[in-house]
Amino acid sequence: MRQLIVFFLLMPALNICAQKPSKKQEKKNDPTVFAKTITPGDLKKHLYIVAGKEMEGRETATEGQRKAAAYIESQFRSLGLIPGNNGKYQLPYPVYQDSLINATVQINDQSYELDKDFYLSVAQSNTATYRFSEVVFVGNGLVDSTHDDYKGIDVSGKVVLMLSGGSTQGFSRFSNPRLDAAQKKGAVAVMMVSSNFPRQTKSNPKGATYLNAFQKTIRPNLFTISEKMADAIMSGDYANAKAGKIRSKTYNADVLLSFNKNISPLQSSNVLGLLEGTDLKDEYVFITAHYDHLGKRDTVIWYGADDDGSGTVSVLELAEAFVKAKAAGHGPRRSIVFMTVSGEEKGLWGSEYYTDHPVYPLEKTTVDLNIDMIGRIDATRKQGDSMNYVYVVGDDKVSSDLKTISEATNKKYTLLELDYKFNDPKDPQRIYFRSDHYNFASKGVPIIFYYDGMLGADYHKPTDTPDKIYYSLLAKRAQLVFYTAWNMANRDEMLKRDLKLEVPRGF
Repeated sequence: MRQLIVFFLLMPALNICAQKPSKKQEKKNDPTVFAKTITPGDLKKHLYIVAGKEMEGRETATEGQRKAAAYIESQFRSLGLIPGNNGKYQLPYPVYQDSLINATVQINDQSYELDKDFYLSVAQSNTATYRFSEVVFVGNGLVDSTHDDYKGIDVSGKVVLMLSGGSTQGFSRFSNPRLDAAQKKGAVAVMMVSSNFPRQTKSNPKGATYLNAFQKTIRPNLFTISEKMADAIMSGDYANAKAGKIRSKTYNADVLLSFNKNISPLQSSNVLGLLEGTDLKDEYVFITAHYDHLGKRDTVIWYGADDDGSGTVSVLELAEAFVKAKAAGHGPRRSIVFMTVSGEEKGLWGSEYYTDHPVYPLEKTTVDLNIDMIGRIDATRKQGDSMNYVYVVGDDKVSSDLKTISEATNKKYTLLELDYKFNDPKDPQRIYFRSDHYNFASKGVPIIFYYDGMLGADYHKPTDTPDKIYYSLLAKRAQLVFYTAWNMANRDEMLKRDLKLEVPRGF
């Protein structure tokens, strides 16, 4: 009854509203009014700051990254966005870095020198001191379906000595099968022989930063040693071993292996700003980009203007456009979270941390629109208009809704050439797995990744600078993201999650 009474009382007003809207009203309801606020000039203004000298390349867990986070936070605050992390704009997460205290190797009371005689990775080694009276030589230390260098040998609790079998480049405690085999056989330390001594590059006393200080499995420490050290252990047998005349043998030698490091807890952060929706405010559209880059070495700065300064400033401009729309009475139905993440260049750390510790329910997150490099052009792209395209990645991977919506939106508003090259499951670059959207997709959230394909030229070089950005093209690509987000935020239903994410074998 109450609804009927209100209906009759409001009849005059309803009659007025039923009239055809004026041209002024139509313009006010048109999202193009707000998309046009994303301008080349504003993007350029922001990018010369974000990718400027003061930000020092924005490497994760450095002062430059913290300056960039502070700038993004200041922009979100000035726009009036709600702090996106429970009253705070920044969502911190832990990062760790190791620093060498000392490393010692002695063979029969003879001391050897780091870099001159032996080497080990600070980040890939654990603090430990071992005193062995025996060393077990295991040839190349190989174990596979047809061969086992450990056959008939018990190395449990012992140190093993193995030949390098060539270059040790890329040898990692996380991936190398020979170190895996040594661990499975029970060895507690590994010594690998190399001819590359003395080393031309001195050991860095600080290891690379990393995300997880706690490991499921502790790998044996790997000491790469000189041929002179191997001969000292093997009592002159090394030449025969190198020639393949000795398959395996246990040698009596007093060997001290000691490594000691300090683990420093650091911190990085993602920056989140929330624009609250209306009737669907408990559902979320995410617009993301990574604001970190590669930092600086000595006085040389990796500016990261395209990668991913272009995405970062696009997020700022998109946020401003949606804020203006809401101020004009056209706020989104769903809430929109504008999130810039750090740690992408280290291995998608920031987005991994967020999706493992979500502030907003992932099951209520309808989409992640991720922007990573949209300011340059792909010089290898030969078809179409090089100044009017964007690579659209992942729109066919999680939701069957996405491609149709994306294409219809582009056709109506921006008329960019949508290139699906990187949707190919056989893409040798595996672009789909190389930016922050992937962590959302792996949790079942539909995604679109916008990308310019600039993997050559200035990619990951100090020459990726703001003066090389095509700002008009950057604005047009950002406007496509705006229109797509507008659609996602205002449609009646959340996107379907009806496609299985296929991960290529060996990834």
